[in-house]
Amino acid sequence: MKKLILCVMICLFGVGFSLAQTLTSPDGNLVMDFHLSADKTPVYSLKYKGKDVIKESKMGFQIRPSFDFSKNFRIVETKEDASDTTWNPVWGQNSVIRDNHKELFVALEQEGTGWLLNIRFRLFDDGLGFRYEFPVQKELRHFTINEEVTEFQLAGDHKAFWIPADYDTNEFQITTSKLSEVPRLIDKARDEALACKSPSPNLAVQTPLMLKSDDGLYINIHEAALVNYPAMHLNLDAQTFLMSSHLTPDKNGTKGYIQTGSTSPWRTIIVSDDARNILASNLIVNLNEPCKLEDTSWIKPTKYVGVWWEYFTGGGSTWAYTDTQDIVIGKTDYTKLKPNGHHGANTAHVKEYIDFAAKNGFDAVLVEGWNEGWEDNYAYAKEFIYSFTKAYPDFDVKELQRYAASKGVKIIMHHHYCPVKVDK
Repeated sequence: MKKLILCVMICLFGVGFSLAQTLTSPDGNLVMDFHLSADKTPVYSLKYKGKDVIKESKMGFQIRPSFDFSKNFRIVETKEDASDTTWNPVWGQNSVIRDNHKELFVALEQEGTGWLLNIRFRLFDDGLGFRYEFPVQKELRHFTINEEVTEFQLAGDHKAFWIPADYDTNEFQITTSKLSEVPRLIDKARDEALACKSPSPNLAVQTPLMLKSDDGLYINIHEAALVNYPAMHLNLDAQTFLMSSHLTPDKNGTKGYIQTGSTSPWRTIIVSDDARNILASNLIVNLNEPCKLEDTSWIKPTKYVGVWWEYFTGGGSTWAYTDTQDIVIGKTDYTKLKPNGHHGANTAHVKEYIDFAAKNGFDAVLVEGWNEGWEDNYAYAKEFIYSFTKAYPDFDVKELQRYAASKGVKIIMHHHYCPVKVDK
């Protein structure tokens, strides 16, 4: 009889590792399930108040030369933990942040290779974060990634607030549409006059991706603790509403260089039935690495307004001082050119911003478009595009510095990131 009981206990223990592991958020509203599929692929799903947020979605990697590191796993170990602490950020809208989560750690071993892969889940009241961890192991020390096989199987044709995936810029205007409409709209969304663009070759959008479901859920997909790893975009199957990770490649097409003993970034899914909770979420900062600086006294958080947004809001202001296109940085004399009359970063207008900042408690005014060169800012066709030091004729640096100081406001002068020529 004792032998029979012992056998039953051992069998149940062994079966337990193949059954679903369930994790519930501290407030009970979110439930995450994890299990291995029929081909022993790691699979997770997420529900909020009984509604599907993410249906069963695969996890893992395709690694070089051409190896599937996403299936034929067995669960070696699982651990659950919980934490409820507070911490003080250096800057941000909150002086104290609460980190209250449940954790599930899953250790996997791939059959045949014996290679190890760990997955760590953290479930907060406002969403889920998970990451891959690559333990140091005898038979696997270095490898490269073809692609990360992380899926986000959405439950329907959600409304999406998206910009197209691009390896150089995230300055596209946001398009609002159903997911099924993205293929029809993406070429138009990409057709924007930005200086540096490198679109992904496939149908993909950038993160953070904001979504709203027909049943009233707000869902945000992004990442946290992006360190020594390529940024993630999201492939889209517009018929099945399956989104999957698309890592930014290097010039050789490699998506990542991994040395075991490291981790991936956290993949984050923030969810609520109240849109305000998405904005108020601290999930991503809770998953980011703690500040490594012992002395942060020199960091002075600043609230500022800026001559920038009006360039996009249809008010008629522009970066450029003149409509003349034949510009040679360091040679063109702007004082001899005709002003276009709608240059935003001019002395009188910036003084209006300074007055507004002083009246409403802002610390500074940021000015973009004050320096020569904005008439012809096409980065791929010119070697020298902007001057870092020479202002347009209608922007008086010394006068604005004096005026801002008299109002107790600082001036921040923006420099663009594309190639420039510094005047001596």
